[in-house]
Amino acid sequence: MKFIPNSSIKQMMLKEIGLNNIEELFYDIPKKIRINDLNLPNSLTQQETFEKLREISNNNKSYNDMLFFIGGGIKPHFIPSVVKAITSRSEFFTAYTPYQSEASQGFLQAMFEYQSIIAELTGLDVANCSLYDGVTALSEAALMCCRVNKKKTILIPKNISWEKKSVLQNYAKGPRIQIKEIKYDDETGMIDIENLKENINKDVSGIYIENPNFFGIFEDNVNEISKIVKESDSLFVVGIDPISLGITKSPGEYGADISIGEGRSLGNPMNFGGSSLGIFSCKKEFLRQIPGRIIGMTRDKEGNQAFSMALQTREQHIRRGKATSNICTNEGLCALAAVTYIAWLGCKGFENLSKINLENGQKLAKNITSLNGFEKKFKSFHFNEFVIKSDENAKKINRELLKRNIQGGYLLEDFYPNMKNCILFGTSELHDDKKFEILISNLKEVSNV
Repeated sequence: MKFIPNSSIKQMMLKEIGLNNIEELFYDIPKKIRINDLNLPNSLTQQETFEKLREISNNNKSYNDMLFFIGGGIKPHFIPSVVKAITSRSEFFTAYTPYQSEASQGFLQAMFEYQSIIAELTGLDVANCSLYDGVTALSEAALMCCRVNKKKTILIPKNISWEKKSVLQNYAKGPRIQIKEIKYDDETGMIDIENLKENINKDVSGIYIENPNFFGIFEDNVNEISKIVKESDSLFVVGIDPISLGITKSPGEYGADISIGEGRSLGNPMNFGGSSLGIFSCKKEFLRQIPGRIIGMTRDKEGNQAFSMALQTREQHIRRGKATSNICTNEGLCALAAVTYIAWLGCKGFENLSKINLENGQKLAKNITSLNGFEKKFKSFHFNEFVIKSDENAKKINRELLKRNIQGGYLLEDFYPNMKNCILFGTSELHDDKKFEILISNLKEVSNV
């Protein structure tokens, strides 16, 4: 269909809808916030646009251009070629999320396999075929807790990412859910059990913990926490690093009702922070309350194995008012990368990956604390991230490391005022002894500058 300019019939169109001019289309926007014009540069040709973007991108440095040891979020992991080969196939390669009538059997089966693997990893009965990211997965878990038991208070650890906390608080505003923070122990970095007991009561809908937590520490007392939660008739929500599950107990094994997490580390590149993959699983009795989509296995009319969307909780097709979530899509391509990645690793490979990340975390912490002026903030056992306290100015150390083409750790002081000069370091299977030696020698130099 050709584009037909409407300039010649503009007045006729305005008259038809009862307006005198274009400006009246925007009458409901207060004049004080209207913008008369935008101070934009002149337009560019396609060639000029490419040149401009190339010029901007030259200011960036990728993981391949520098050493990278920042914790508290996205870390680089090795992605085998098979992942890109599968996700780039034309049958799969789209950011659009298909609905029931559009979805191919191949894509539905891939999502079914993804759900099966996530359910097995987390030790829970059912998993959806992904949410936007780990942050929104936590928020959806909080909403789900309140739907299940009709209570309005969610307890979270004080030591979670400020980003997660911010998004959760935004989600909680509409339904008027109260978010309360539980203190962490200054010596161990783990949840303060006594403070948890003081805050839990009959109005608490769910308790959220992370294992490992934001400081990289494994919560030794998960069984005790689980018991406290069950006695309060609340739901137990556990946030996980999926890579740690190759060597640790699953959340289901210590009584979790819901498990959420960030799945970017499973075969997905860092991509400047997006897009991402929200992991969500739960016990089967909460199946009808789970957000997002569930893919099920069935038989077609000829008796052949087939797959279909068994549940779509937004009910966008017919009963939107009955929806349990506003989630209307899933990170299908990211979930496909995850299931391809885990299938490529296999059980032994996944276990080995977890071990390498654990061992590298212990090794790097030992190397850093061997230097004068650096010590572990918390004495507890950690995974592949850990907090280091420096005698020197942490911001200065990071600035000096950047000059040497090294990205240091995550500075915690801005979000935890009591953790002055504390740095959250992170490592992965991509680091080796040579890279550790480079960091240590440079840390030694910059701390004496």
